[in-house]
Amino acid sequence: MAGQGDTGTKEEIKTQFTTVEGVYRLLSPSEYSRPNRVAYSSSGGGGSTPAVRVSLVKVSDSPGHDHDRTKICFNYGRELFVYTYRGIKKAADLTKPIDKRSYNKEDVPTCHDFNSKTATADGVSLLVGLLGGQIQLIDPITKEVNKAYNAGERLIDKTKVTCVRWVPGSPNQFLAAHSSGHMYTYNEELLCGMDRPHYQLFKQGEGYSVYTCKTKSTRNPLYRWVIGEGSINEFAFSPCSKYLAVVSQDGYLKVFNFDTMDLVGTARSYYGGLLCVCWSPDGRYVVCGGEDDLITVWSYKEKRVVARGQGHKSWVTVVAFDSFTSVYSDAEGVDGCSDDTTKHNSFSNDVHNSKTNSGVPNSRPSSNRNSVASDSSGMSFITSYRLGSVGQDTLLCLWDLKDDALTQPYRRPRSSTVVSSSGVVAGSGVPQAGQPTTNSKCNSVKDSVATDSSHHSHSANSLTAKLANLNFGEKKDKEKSEKDHKRSLSLASKNSTQNCKGYVNKNQIVGSSVPSEDSQKPMGTPLCPRLDECPMLEPMVCKKIGHERLSGLVFREDCVITSCQDGCILTWCRPGKQPGSNQHSTPSPTTAVAMGGGPMPSGGTVV
Repeated sequence: MAGQGDTGTKEEIKTQFTTVEGVYRLLSPSEYSRPNRVAYSSSGGGGSTPAVRVSLVKVSDSPGHDHDRTKICFNYGRELFVYTYRGIKKAADLTKPIDKRSYNKEDVPTCHDFNSKTATADGVSLLVGLLGGQIQLIDPITKEVNKAYNAGERLIDKTKVTCVRWVPGSPNQFLAAHSSGHMYTYNEELLCGMDRPHYQLFKQGEGYSVYTCKTKSTRNPLYRWVIGEGSINEFAFSPCSKYLAVVSQDGYLKVFNFDTMDLVGTARSYYGGLLCVCWSPDGRYVVCGGEDDLITVWSYKEKRVVARGQGHKSWVTVVAFDSFTSVYSDAEGVDGCSDDTTKHNSFSNDVHNSKTNSGVPNSRPSSNRNSVASDSSGMSFITSYRLGSVGQDTLLCLWDLKDDALTQPYRRPRSSTVVSSSGVVAGSGVPQAGQPTTNSKCNSVKDSVATDSSHHSHSANSLTAKLANLNFGEKKDKEKSEKDHKRSLSLASKNSTQNCKGYVNKNQIVGSSVPSEDSQKPMGTPLCPRLDECPMLEPMVCKKIGHERLSGLVFREDCVITSCQDGCILTWCRPGKQPGSNQHSTPSPTTAVAMGGGPMPSGGTVV
């Protein structure tokens, strides 16, 4: 039953949790970690220790065999490990890593990514970004370092590599982001120059510029992107690989057409930097999280923030969609970015949808993505996305994002005003009808924030005014809310205050065009609505699953993988997938209730 552990107030570490499809259980034999792992110590600058990241890739076992094997890579401290990931079928053998590498103090691994397009049983290409700005291309199967980029004197960029990704579908191009706020496109077949590169402007837009190298022959980097102010913390390609979402320490999400290098959309955090970003499986939504402790849902089609989610008590470090339990139609994709090749797998076929608001039960999803839009009676499905997030508060949150919460019109409270750059009041908005009815507490937030906003002057240039708007609940919960966020604010970096103040002049970089008024003063606009101007979502599951901050989340067909800053890589088995269980057995009473056999407690059932 739902209890105190749902909010993470108990220190007990959870080993299972229940959702509408059943019970997820932690499999201890499938835990990966540093061999002979010693207890993690935060002394000596634990906060500056690179996050423990996880990368996986499937490779063919050998010619003539149909089954695949998965390789898993994770970093911990100065070490990098690559194992055969046996998932839920066999226990992890930590004594037999495929590859293990130890780095010196200046070359600590910070991020990595496999090239799934070229992975074979004979070799895989693994990119490793390092703290000093270098990028290595290694093959953990042959145990070779094939190439190094930005090595030696690090003439391209001397700052930490924050994110590195292979360009989807490309066998040789990859993208690397740095804490300098620059992002570089490389071709792994080309060499870097022996002298410092000189750049010429190739393309520019609002808040960003793209440069190429001035050289007679093509060399790395192919392009240099300069985006906003502060570190680029993460980027993610859309399912069709056509679009690129980038989040930065200045608090901005920017979405680009990667091929044409045009800016197609922008959003901003409530306050503080954005740390993580992901796309929905159909490319309709981009979700990001960061130092405001919230998740922010941005719609590609509407080009605005359509919802925020409150459940974490500290910085959100990773967000990821679970495509195996999401229900949507490919026809709803935008600009040819629907995920036509993605199919519902066996796990998704075993999951029943709960009843619609009209009381008509949905049939289970079929194996064809294009046929899940309606059931046999012709009733349309409610589009529902499963989203997961983890944070520095050691909480794992699962969210169900549904149409009734994501299709609400933008609304402005009657008491709010928009101040132009000249200081003249431009006008006030009128609330629009329609409030979310599922996973939303917009009404309670609206009453408290609207009341509070009538006593404050909302100046977009005032950090105090911005934080004054941060009223997450009723007046009686004000002290508790402030206490919950105290930890997040205390963890702010030296530049956090500068980043918040930098929201106004973030576009004043070399080569940028004149910024729009909304980008200069985004608070209270569709770019960054206040908390009473968009639906506020609550997680269906919120569980404490570690002692140290969480830094990784991967959804797979049979399990969910999480990583913790103490070096533990945990495997959570999906319902009905436990070794030795009958996947098609009759659901337990709890699961049957959750799958439409009767009323379900609000927020789901939590063990």
